[in-house]
Amino acid sequence: MADLTPPSVELDELVSLFYQDAAELGTLSRADQTCPSAYADLLAHEAHMTVTVEKRHGCPVSVEVLESRCTDAHYLRKILLRRTSDNRVVQFGIVRLALDALQPAVRNEIMAQNIPLGRVLIQHNVFRKVHLSAVWKVTSGSQLCKYLACELGHTTYGRTALIYCDGEPAVELLEILAPEENF
Repeated sequence: MADLTPPSVELDELVSLFYQDAAELGTLSRADQTCPSAYADLLAHEAHMTVTVEKRHGCPVSVEVLESRCTDAHYLRKILLRRTSDNRVVQFGIVRLALDALQPAVRNEIMAQNIPLGRVLIQHNVFRKVHLSAVWKVTSGSQLCKYLACELGHTTYGRTALIYCDGEPAVELLEILAPEENF
């Protein structure tokens, strides 16, 4: 009998793509049942975060790629999403994209680093399904504080998710929201 459990996103593996010391980013613990509703509304769903944060903030978001690289099999990037209305950061993220999972035009547009990933997939009508892996309570480390403009040790929330494109697992994500008071 086939295993019907969807693959999960390995948090430690994603964080280690850009951080030798995960504490620089912060401390993450599962919060699936204890996430405050203001954050849960933005995280505990199976939709693109691009669309979700745009709806929450009432404006489009832009992407700022902080760091990126390619391996033989993956395109990796560390990003910030910013409100276009005032350039304020609303989300930090780490993305691992399977290069062979997308058509070349879609992959190339994502790798051009000008448009948020979710928006590219939507604009290209890629058949996609977002699978929520977990919701995380995040105690901010020094790097995350710098990106999200918060104090060391501040609590915020995030999620890991896996995006299936045309039925194949294609994109692993860690998405951490800016603290609620920054909204």
